[in-house]
Amino acid sequence: MTGGTSEPSDPYSLDAVDRELLGLLQNEGRLGVTELGRRVNLSQPAVSARIKRLERAGIITGYRAVVDPARLGLTIHAVIRLRTTHARIPACLEHFAGLPEVVGVYRLTGEDCFLLDVHTAGAARLEAVVDGIARFGPVTTSLVLRAYEPKAVEPPSPERRRP
Repeated sequence: MTGGTSEPSDPYSLDAVDRELLGLLQNEGRLGVTELGRRVNLSQPAVSARIKRLERAGIITGYRAVVDPARLGLTIHAVIRLRTTHARIPACLEHFAGLPEVVGVYRLTGEDCFLLDVHTAGAARLEAVVDGIARFGPVTTSLVLRAYEPKAVEPPSPERRRP
């Protein structure tokens, strides 16, 4: 970053060290600030200041544990698409919020209005979840055979942002 302690005004103001820190934190979130500093060749206070700046700018929005649903007995992973009307969207969102099995909600463009990421303990519970959602409109349910590791989010480099 240029300008010392200034906040990033847009994603393109991130320098190579900020980009590297973001990648490390997304892939190895338990690394301590000292180890992060060693890997990016900065002192612990300098790394701490950069992380705080990225947090204040809203680029880093939180830290969390990644949990294996199957190890908790949630052995069925499905994605559910729902087509509904705009008038029913608030009621849908309220319904989804009340379902612990719904771990991700995406509002979509196109024919379907929502894509839901769902984990259940069995087929009977998946059926109940689908039936409850179907009262808002047509649903399409797909079982997830395998999930692959998500990639880290990389801000576009100045070279990639130009047409």
